[in-house]
Amino acid sequence: MKEKLHEIQQRYNELSRELANPEVYNNQERYKVLAKEHKDLQPIVEKAKEYLAVLEHIEEDMEILDGGDSELKELVNEEIDDLKARKEQLEEELKMLLIPKDPNDDKNAIVEIRAGTGGDEAAIFAADLYRMYVKYAERKNWKVEELSSNPIGIGGFKEIIFSVGGNDVYGTLKFESGVHRVQRVPVTETSGRIHTSAATVAVLPEAEEVDVDLDPAELRIDTYRASGAGGQHVNKVESAIRITHLPTGLVVTCQDEKSQHKNKAKALKILRSRLLANKQAEKEAEIAAQRRLMVSTGDRSAKIKTYNFPQGRVTDHRISLTLYKLEYVMEGDLDELIEAVKIAHNMDLLKQTAPGESL
Repeated sequence: MKEKLHEIQQRYNELSRELANPEVYNNQERYKVLAKEHKDLQPIVEKAKEYLAVLEHIEEDMEILDGGDSELKELVNEEIDDLKARKEQLEEELKMLLIPKDPNDDKNAIVEIRAGTGGDEAAIFAADLYRMYVKYAERKNWKVEELSSNPIGIGGFKEIIFSVGGNDVYGTLKFESGVHRVQRVPVTETSGRIHTSAATVAVLPEAEEVDVDLDPAELRIDTYRASGAGGQHVNKVESAIRITHLPTGLVVTCQDEKSQHKNKAKALKILRSRLLANKQAEKEAEIAAQRRLMVSTGDRSAKIKTYNFPQGRVTDHRISLTLYKLEYVMEGDLDELIEAVKIAHNMDLLKQTAPGESL
């Protein structure tokens, strides 16, 4: 590990020198790339400095123990156990920091929520999940923009798609992909029976134009008149957009905006993100064939959480974690749940590292 830490320190110093170069600063694209790498390495370098200092201190103490000064030996014996314990702790922390980072973690996210089994109650639950994520985004000072929706009259959504922008958005939300199940008495239920309904959540990294090259010749773009609530433009102006990606058959529609241009821009944003997610899923499938990860990051068919309202609990089935704070979770207090899954995922990555692979 020492050798790897020295290499990282050397790279960090190189980056520091490059970032101080006026020529690099004047090239903002290159400066942005280097600054990001520098920022990513900083917590590792800071932890490495402490770790290497502890190692040096232990070596000095061991030399004293091999010497003949009995008074110094007594002092060293009092501290060496603490130093060794600190060394082990720092090694574990460094292993976590050295886990290869998903290059998409820093991206913004496109979140798609769809009502599943359960009829109107599933659509209402989809709306509850949307509100929960909006509340969470507010806590994180993230920006939310609704891209597309298919509302029902009683306050639910058959489908709602929105973007979330800010720091480390995708890396934080990606573990929310999957089936979310709810157990409660629906507002539409007159006999007071508890129903089980579900909604699916898909979290995609928001793709930039450089991530996905869209060939206009491979797109079929249709316009049509918007339907549903929406004002005077509905059914009078062909502002709604349907984009079909011919090679994959992916279809994206958007009709929320009165402007055809805005609807097209939003539809293209969703399409790029879905294509990037598909590319990423193929890559992860190849890795999963070699390594079976405990925590799923993208399986939209897997049941990941149950929200039980009568008991006030939420359970994450992937890590067998139950919290009796459902009221707070639905108000956007998601940090404890998300951090627990992140830790489990990282621990599993450590376990899955082959013996010959050094973190």
